Amino acid sequence: MASTLKQALKDLMIKDAPAYANKFFYSLGFLSAISFVMLIISGTIMSVMGQNWWLTSGVGKYLRSVHMWSTQAFVLFILLHMLIVFFTSGFKRPRRLTWVLGVLMFLFVMIESEFGYVLRGDFSSQWRGLQGADFYNGNGLGYWINSLNYKQIYGIHIVAIPLVIIGLLMLHYLLVRVLGIAKPYRPEISAKVVPANHLLLFARGGGLIAMILILAALIPSPYLKSISIQEIAKQSPNIVATTLVKEFDGSSDTAGYVDNIAPYTFSTRDVYIYAPYAQVRQANQSVAKDQIAIFQRETADVQTEQLKAATTFFGTWDGKTPTRNTNPVILAVVSLVDMAKAGLYEPALTAADEAVSAGSSTYVLRFLSDSAVLEDKATGINLTTEQYGMLREEGGHAPGAWWLAPIGVLNHTVLASDDNGDRDASIIFGSFFLLLLAFPFIPILNQLPDKLKVYKLIWREKKPSK
Repeated sequence: MASTLKQALKDLMIKDAPAYANKFFYSLGFLSAISFVMLIISGTIMSVMGQNWWLTSGVGKYLRSVHMWSTQAFVLFILLHMLIVFFTSGFKRPRRLTWVLGVLMFLFVMIESEFGYVLRGDFSSQWRGLQGADFYNGNGLGYWINSLNYKQIYGIHIVAIPLVIIGLLMLHYLLVRVLGIAKPYRPEISAKVVPANHLLLFARGGGLIAMILILAALIPSPYLKSISIQEIAKQSPNIVATTLVKEFDGSSDTAGYVDNIAPYTFSTRDVYIYAPYAQVRQANQSVAKDQIAIFQRETADVQTEQLKAATTFFGTWDGKTPTRNTNPVILAVVSLVDMAKAGLYEPALTAADEAVSAGSSTYVLRFLSDSAVLEDKATGINLTTEQYGMLREEGGHAPGAWWLAPIGVLNHTVLASDDNGDRDASIIFGSFFLLLLAFPFIPILNQLPDKLKVYKLIWREKKPSK
């Protein structure tokens, strides 16, 4: 059995290759595959054990760090591999499809990494989830993808996209196995064919695994506790109250969301005020008067004045229950703040959200976003896009999604004053990836690597020692 498996592995591997193919440059594709295997192993264990395990258990935290560093390695080596193929014109006929599959793989890897941030269970999940939702809604994908829906993203992250990547990886390697490693296309450059050094290749793979395991121990994946509505209500009740008034009068960011497509096609007044207040009255019989009913019986002008008065009142509110105030808006909002302090408001929003879409945290995260607490927190730890926040992790000591740095560059340049930045950013990046896909087929442009002449460094033969 062991001999059969060994023979099958030998048949799968490339036997002969140009001499330069044993250089480190030509191990990058294999190293990216090793990184992907590490991601599958660590991710499978994490999905079985659950989020609480990888956030609280010592072994779970370590595996979470292994997953983070495997992601870093995967993106790095697949990007470097593409650059080597580019500079050596390895995309030329008959290897055009190999290039196309590689570009598609890189695209899905970047999408997969962003979905991974949404599932981490920390502050980064809240912040990146909201940024992703704005991006998807801005380019019209929000109807199908809601990054605030944990269950949906969980299924896409651990099943759908990995299967796509595995399929692309197998097809990509099959073409390489059939066509062989690209030889120099320049007539003045020759390279002798030698046996592929599989031992060296696997040694490099083992070194990568060891490096990932060591880095996971030395620089663990950071964790910053997620923010809850109860926490804000206890520490700064006026913030929750002011946000509730904005949801009440329709002046919040969610109420006036520009890209008003799913999942934001809901009435903030119904979700954040009416439904929770009905629960307050049902659970607390001491709330004799229905302040919402009183408010609804008022004329439109009176309602407007009551909402304005509530905004002013809560601007300097100290969190104490007013004794002589008769404004129904103020009294209703105070009841909801008390509900939030007791830890009952957020579960009420979650239950209402679950009734519409299983696994969704849209209502809670949009409320937190409207309160500006998340943005203030992100700004304080340099995580916003304007601060090139994608380059770092929450703790600042571990690398973040550095491959998204071009988004930060765009936001500081061509999109700096663009009100439709999410939409236009998706158009720019979509156009860029289409260009990458079509690159081998575009005359003149596909001759660019010849002009750069970087291939001389890659194909250079090692001089024999004297």
